[in-house]
Amino acid sequence: MSNTAEIKVDGKSYELPVVEGSEQEKAIDISSLRGQSGVITIDPGFKNTGSTKSAITFLDGEKGILRYRGYPIEQLADKSTFLEVAYLLIYGELPQKSEFETFKSQVTNHTLVHEDIKKLLDGFPSTAHPMGVLSSLVTSLTAFYPQSLDPNRSWEEVNLSIIRILAKMPTFAAWSYKNQMGHPVVYPDNKLDYCGNFLKMMFGLPTEEYEVDPVVSRALDKLLILHADHEQNCSASTVRIVGSSQASLYASISAGINALWGPLHGGANTAVIEMLEGIKADGGDTKKWMAKAKDKNDPFRLMGFGHRVYKNFDPRARIIKKAADDVLEKLGVNDPVLDIAKGLEQEALEDQYFVDRKLYPNVDFYSGIIYRALGIPAEMFTVMFALGRLPGWIAQWKEMRENKEPIGRPRQVYVGENERDYVDLAKR
Repeated sequence: MSNTAEIKVDGKSYELPVVEGSEQEKAIDISSLRGQSGVITIDPGFKNTGSTKSAITFLDGEKGILRYRGYPIEQLADKSTFLEVAYLLIYGELPQKSEFETFKSQVTNHTLVHEDIKKLLDGFPSTAHPMGVLSSLVTSLTAFYPQSLDPNRSWEEVNLSIIRILAKMPTFAAWSYKNQMGHPVVYPDNKLDYCGNFLKMMFGLPTEEYEVDPVVSRALDKLLILHADHEQNCSASTVRIVGSSQASLYASISAGINALWGPLHGGANTAVIEMLEGIKADGGDTKKWMAKAKDKNDPFRLMGFGHRVYKNFDPRARIIKKAADDVLEKLGVNDPVLDIAKGLEQEALEDQYFVDRKLYPNVDFYSGIIYRALGIPAEMFTVMFALGRLPGWIAQWKEMRENKEPIGRPRQVYVGENERDYVDLAKR
């Protein structure tokens, strides 16, 4: 196959190189097109445009493949831990035992946040959305660590910023929940691992002892692994484009949090629970709502089934289904909403309409079930997503900096008014 592509514009031909990735993905490099021809391309939403070459995550939606740094998600979820996956994504390789122990120790030693953070937290009403609180607290780190504002400082200083955000994000996430609940904050407990510590800060109270349930902790660990990165999605692209202006890591991560906040990106598992609540309020007849989902003239959409990228079974859903079953069994939750969810799942897996269209339950469906079972309110679901996605955002920011990528600056085709003269206000 030729390693160039030809584009003809106004009778003139332009040759553009074709690049190929390590998984045989091919792309036409149009970076010189405007310079050669004065013409740009239009691709609303950048659905067909590669903004970068990345070595972090490989995703094949047609085949249902997801790999971090070459490692299949199935192996990582089964054998690894979230912190080890974070190391892999950020630094490029699985750590040696001594490297991992050092890394864990560094993260553990930075879980505590400055006491003045509590003053910021106190400034938010309990009605504040936890994502807004989380984004603000992450941005505030630039004030407490002003040296982090310059991403061009030494690697040791940049790496310290990476360690700090990894360590403090669970604290911020848990405290955003405590703010919503009107509960006193719980400080980090460095005797616990990453997920155990987070669970204690979320659900612990000063009035009683908190015991970490290992089944719940492991299920959360798997969920965080599954959400850790997902190629050039909306929030990852946001982190990269904000970072390309040489904004700090904390400012870039905060921008990613705000991008994830949008219901079309990070709100899918919240939409699942809202749908289930609606079905419950209607009487809980799952067959009725499955029929509505199949009716082309009915606007109802079945949330948590199918995926805009995966055209096969979401590989993450296979993994988290088992964790969801384990959590429900261990906790013995008696919740009619979760009963409806299990009914929908069973019907969709057996209904030929859904099977033919590959509308399988996705990771958002099962993550919503798990969070609901743990007693986490729907407003916190996106915060949980952000906690898991953090290593991917860091890796994307770090790779963008190491590649010395230019500042992001999309073009446009102007469709407004042509030149016209100003008319004085009195004459209009």
